[in-house]
Amino acid sequence: MSAGPSACERCLRRAWLLAGLSPRIERALEGAPGRRTGELLGLRDSELRGALPRGGASDRREAPSPSAMREAVASADSWGCCRHDDAYPAPLRDLGTQAPACLFGRGDPRRLERLSEAGRVTVVGSRRPSGHGRETAILLGRELAAAGLVVVSGMALGIDSCAHEGALAADGATAAILGSGPDVPHPARMRRLYGEIVRDGLVLAELPPGVQARRWTFPARNRIMAALGELVVVVEARRRSGSLITADLAQELGRELGAVPGRVRTSSAGGTNQLLRDGAQVIRSGQDALDSLLGAGVAEAKAAPPGPALDRELAEVLELVEGGAGNLDAIVRGGGLAVGAAAVALTRLELLGYVSLDGSGRYQRTTLAVDTAAA
Repeated sequence: MSAGPSACERCLRRAWLLAGLSPRIERALEGAPGRRTGELLGLRDSELRGALPRGGASDRREAPSPSAMREAVASADSWGCCRHDDAYPAPLRDLGTQAPACLFGRGDPRRLERLSEAGRVTVVGSRRPSGHGRETAILLGRELAAAGLVVVSGMALGIDSCAHEGALAADGATAAILGSGPDVPHPARMRRLYGEIVRDGLVLAELPPGVQARRWTFPARNRIMAALGELVVVVEARRRSGSLITADLAQELGRELGAVPGRVRTSSAGGTNQLLRDGAQVIRSGQDALDSLLGAGVAEAKAAPPGPALDRELAEVLELVEGGAGNLDAIVRGGGLAVGAAAVALTRLELLGYVSLDGSGRYQRTTLAVDTAAA
């Protein structure tokens, strides 16, 4: 592994302190982790200990020696960077006292430079998105990365992982911020994606190697994600969603905020539609994000190739799906088609990539564009 940045003893001790106090922080934040997490992490070491409920003997164990801490980082095939190092991402300094003392990472540490340069977009959203939300997150990740921007997210199930996958598909830059140690893929089922990001991007964590994620560590990593993005885009989120914590933090830090519009009566888009009502910028594609971040027309998103041309009947069925007809009966009623013909049309559209089935068995329009020139 190439030589990486270094972390000083003082900042390493702070990271190991957080790891040791993690159970007590969990108890202190039980029921209301969102806002109070940053406040706790902004306290000095002695203040933090005093603000937490009493712990057991395991909380009072001696911190490892500096050499032991550095050995733990190296043995996890990781590296550490602290706020006293020139490689520390400059945007994190906007967090003030709440800035992480250390970042532990996997991946080529030279890629840290990109997180101090212009062109960073954080993409967040639901862990249980609709098919449309997944498609949109992949499209955003791909188009933004293809345009040379860094896609930042949290590698969570759903929107986060889709954004990373889109960026990787474009051979672009992406950074995953974990709520665990840098060597602990979370969730575990994202191990394949984790490996790809380590190989081609960056995995970053505030907690040292070997530490498992807890409930409080997710709002903690949200503040890092909010700070790293010049633009924060919420793709799909309910009214009570952790993604809205990231959105609030982004606005407090003076970051641009965007949201992907969703259907008015869809609960999974309630949070994003509220953000738009409150003034967030409308983000429909990578081009909207580029225009928001860089100025209208300054950069052009590379559009994905369109799908195959459609005959008249398939085009009409696709239009019905776009209008909200999500099942066979609705297509039959709306298009005046026989049941067999409607079923065949939906199957063909699914095979061509124009529609997909969501978790409830309803058909939804994907982001694949129709080749109108060939129609």
